Amino acid sequence: MQINKVAFIGKGGVGLLYGSMIAQALGDDAVEYVMDDARFERHADDALTVNGEPCALKSVRASEATPADLVILTVKTTGLDQALKTMEHIVGPNTLIASLCNGITSEQKIAERFGWEHTVLGICQGMDAVFLNGELTFTNAGEIRFGAAAGTEPATVTTIDELYTRCGVAHTVESDIAHRMWAKLMLNDGINQTCMAYGGTYGSATEPGSEQRRCFVSAMRETLAVANAEGIELTEADLTQMVHLIEGIDPAGMPSMAQDRIARRKTEVEEFAGTICRLAAKHDIQVPQNDWLYRRIRDIEKSW
Repeated sequence: MQINKVAFIGKGGVGLLYGSMIAQALGDDAVEYVMDDARFERHADDALTVNGEPCALKSVRASEATPADLVILTVKTTGLDQALKTMEHIVGPNTLIASLCNGITSEQKIAERFGWEHTVLGICQGMDAVFLNGELTFTNAGEIRFGAAAGTEPATVTTIDELYTRCGVAHTVESDIAHRMWAKLMLNDGINQTCMAYGGTYGSATEPGSEQRRCFVSAMRETLAVANAEGIELTEADLTQMVHLIEGIDPAGMPSMAQDRIARRKTEVEEFAGTICRLAAKHDIQVPQNDWLYRRIRDIEKSW
């Protein structure tokens, strides 16, 4: 099987970034963004740009959509339940599914609805994309890391690998994708939440000796401890790698939760600190930094 039609659920920064890369390689007709009908009516005519160029990629009503070869989810976890309903219109018996949602819970929910055979586990990292007021800007497209779950058919991984290679999308097939997903969760608990809580950027969160850097690293170290208790062997080397990753991208850029603060959108704090706080309680682990971040971010949201 060769993938020739890709449907995205989610037309935000990550969806536009990777959708535009795939369309550049395969043509605009190869990519579409499928929305539930109510969202389509609100957003189909939005004027979007990618690095200053108008985005011509089409949006499609879920009620009029047909099955795709590959569905890529790029929604926030706050919109996952609606995304699963939308997917019912475009997942056929041979459709492959890849989630680039944050956190460690989305794929399980997807597989409960559509099965593991054609579903891969995955994350994206390293991009410096900023998406505000319909304008996507980025200089670093980052990379996708993905791999098989226990029930994933090997051909699913091979076929998605071939698509990314054909489209010039930087990616790695992981032999231990659970470790990589926890490493990304650790990063998000640190950088996403710190920048949201302080209104910071990648640069301010990595400034040596700053309070933001202390928060960034402390939240990650707590996640590392919880991951170890859950049987995931995250290490200080993983933590240091993530700090260096952020130090290497545009210091003026900011992660999605910091952009949510500017746009006054609901954040993914439940998927980040919420997950860590719940698992920490199960293992009787103290996570004061994540506790504080959870309360602080909820207070900011309530202020809107």
